[in-house]
Amino acid sequence: MKKFILIFTVFIFSSLAKAEEDRDVYKYLNLFGEAFEKIKNNYVEDVTSKDLIESAIEGMLSSLDPHSTYLNYDELNELKVQTKGEFGGLGIEVTLENGFVKVIAPIDDTPAAKAGIKSGDLITHLDDEPVLGMTLSEAVTIMRGKVGSRIKLTVNRNENENLDIIITRAIIQLKAVKAKIEDNIGYIRVSSFNQKVDRQIIESINNFNNEKLIGYVLDLRNNPGGLLDQAVNVTDIFLERGEIVSTRGKNGKQGSRYNAVKKDLTNGLPLVVLINQGSASASEIVAGALQDHKRAIIMGTKSFGKGSVQTIIPSGEDVAIKLTTAKYYTPSGRSIQKTGIDPDILVEQVELKKVDLNSSRKESDLRGAIDNDQVDQEDSKNKPSDKNEIDDYQLTRAFDLISAINLINKSIN
Repeated sequence: MKKFILIFTVFIFSSLAKAEEDRDVYKYLNLFGEAFEKIKNNYVEDVTSKDLIESAIEGMLSSLDPHSTYLNYDELNELKVQTKGEFGGLGIEVTLENGFVKVIAPIDDTPAAKAGIKSGDLITHLDDEPVLGMTLSEAVTIMRGKVGSRIKLTVNRNENENLDIIITRAIIQLKAVKAKIEDNIGYIRVSSFNQKVDRQIIESINNFNNEKLIGYVLDLRNNPGGLLDQAVNVTDIFLERGEIVSTRGKNGKQGSRYNAVKKDLTNGLPLVVLINQGSASASEIVAGALQDHKRAIIMGTKSFGKGSVQTIIPSGEDVAIKLTTAKYYTPSGRSIQKTGIDPDILVEQVELKKVDLNSSRKESDLRGAIDNDQVDQEDSKNKPSDKNEIDDYQLTRAFDLISAINLINKSIN
């Protein structure tokens, strides 16, 4: 009897709480309607009902998190084009932070990258107009503009450096995958996870198979992410089995779980994954999964820390809302939201120059030095000299690591 009374009491309180919440909803909807009418009737300039309602929806979504937003007809079409790999604009992936537009990463070979925009830059002004107070959609719309036109970005870098950078807008032809062989190492650069990235990587690996490789470097630096299914498919290329990523929705409810279904197309060769502050979202899924399975050594610097999933939900005619619906977790259960992926080996990007040793004397410089009969003297004279500068320190360290692993494996075998 006591148990029945307790359950009945809980039911009553739950019903009362729901009724109270319903009354609050209607109260605030009435407040919204009243504010809408007062703005329409009393605002100093004419404003359309459409603009007011769209702004209200945008404000509601942007108050949730930096990635939830309202997509009008033009923005929705632009998103569809962007995921297919071609779009107009500057070539940067951005988010909103403390009222400013923060650069997640410039996209390779785009106007923004060529102009020197860097991951972590805070855009404070667009053509001298303050960004503070704009929504992310408004800022992105201003940055897109007409192909061939110019825009001035005022950028705050490292908190104490302010720069004015002028960029000419262009059609962004996004080739997401670049691949080559260097020192018997397969190098694969992935700049974003748009459609067909997995196919391009598989094609590159198949082309590599005619060569005797000692390992792979997967470069995800300044990769702002993209499609979740592409992150899963790319990870699957390097794994034999196991979980890749899982998602959890509201109140921690289990969403989806993705597992490897293919064999490792690289036959278990040593793999180094390069990441940095510009590696976000889908890039972090790949790096986190390969790290948890100990399939790859993660090298570089801490990643961006975007561990949320956005879903495009159609709403009305030719518009949609992009809503954060879940968080994703690496195979070991880690959420990287706001924390990022820590590299196994921390390697900052630095500029190095080789020490000039031309002035130091060697045995071969001594007058009358005996020749080495095992060396072709002409060939040694004509041997090309090394470059004086290391252009990409992080990449050089990745190649060195693969070579070192190869030497160790040879000595063991």
